[in-house]
Amino acid sequence: MVDVSGKPPMLREARAAGSLLMQTTTLDLLRQGLLKKGDALAVARVAAIQAAKQTAAWIPLCHPLPLSAVEVEFDLGHRNPVDGRCGVGIEVRVRTVAGTGVEMEALTAVAAAALNLYDMTKAVDPDLVIGPARLLEKTKRPLPLD
Repeated sequence: MVDVSGKPPMLREARAAGSLLMQTTTLDLLRQGLLKKGDALAVARVAAIQAAKQTAAWIPLCHPLPLSAVEVEFDLGHRNPVDGRCGVGIEVRVRTVAGTGVEMEALTAVAAAALNLYDMTKAVDPDLVIGPARLLEKTKRPLPLD
């Protein structure tokens, strides 16, 4: 593990995104809440938050961080720019006050959301494709003085 003990705590934020591509009929079932396993978006949101909080358990050299916030957004109008397939866009924003960044937490959360959506829709769609997860942004700012 990298020694970050000499780094001052800063307000750090990261945004990551990914997608799950699917058939139009599958997206319709998801929108209407008619999947047999239940509310896939609610489950995927909780999975993403849980994964962000447990990132250090999944990524061996990642520092465990006290997360301040995890926000998960789904875009049910997502289109793959390459082939136009429909699907669910996933974006996660994670914040902390720490000596190291939260990009791994944001990326792990996106992956967990995509995997959970996959699990909950695979019975009705054999053509699911998890899209690439990517870091959109990471920032750090000094803490405000009292």
